[in-house]
Amino acid sequence: MYSASDVKTLREKTGAGMLDCKKALDETKGDIEKAVDYLREKGIAKASKKSDRIAAEGLSQIYTNGNKAIILEVNCETDFVSRNEEFQNFVKKLGEGLLNSDAKTMEEAMEVTIDNEKVSDLVIGITAKIGEKISFRRFMAITKKDSENFGSYIHMGGKIASLIVIEGGNPEVAKEVAMHAAAMRPLYLNENEVPSDVLEKEKNIMRQELLNEGKPEAQIEKILVGKVRKYYEEICLANQIFVKSENKETVAKYLENNKASLVSMTRFEVGEGIEKKQEDFASEVMNQIKG
Repeated sequence: MYSASDVKTLREKTGAGMLDCKKALDETKGDIEKAVDYLREKGIAKASKKSDRIAAEGLSQIYTNGNKAIILEVNCETDFVSRNEEFQNFVKKLGEGLLNSDAKTMEEAMEVTIDNEKVSDLVIGITAKIGEKISFRRFMAITKKDSENFGSYIHMGGKIASLIVIEGGNPEVAKEVAMHAAAMRPLYLNENEVPSDVLEKEKNIMRQELLNEGKPEAQIEKILVGKVRKYYEEICLANQIFVKSENKETVAKYLENNKASLVSMTRFEVGEGIEKKQEDFASEVMNQIKG
């Protein structure tokens, strides 16, 4: 009645998922143009038209099973949709599906099959159903050793997801550090993870500030030592003062006191790095009047 190339053509025309395209062709006896109308009537063909919209809201979640964890971020256009049960169920379905897969990259993740549909098609389908652009932005699959512990924390219902791996200790200690990371926004695990070019750029800025303050050049390098130490305390998880510490001990010291040490940190904050569209309703109205 119809061929695989007809399904491909219909997908390109509408942006709908493969199963939806097959159903549309079944219903229209292989007539592509009628199938396009069928999908439009069902609201499924809308998904492709939303690709240029900005999706900077959404959810970050963490799913674990034994020694494996998945942390992911799925975006939508509005906070209202991020609180929608259907959207939340989609994120859960995606996270659990990836947890049961071997995917390590986004390319591999998009090819994962969940309930007989590829993730790429599931994203198109949920976009059409909800009526907003839905974007599966990123994920990481993390595996720990038996001697290590996961600590996970979800803040503000999924606006921030923090996943920590520690050697030794216990899950509760790891969770405490995950909560700290969610709140304090460390950029790196420890000093060794700070790229040399990033550190050098920061030191150059510090030097110039000291020169502008009139500090003698002979003293600047000595002063820099303290400033760099302070810089590490701001950006490195291990060096930060643990938020629950009464003795101003660092995160590394807190872990040491609990017979543990840091292994890795992954922190996703919804929409970070995405330039959100600024709505100017007054200008929009004026443009319509002029038009």
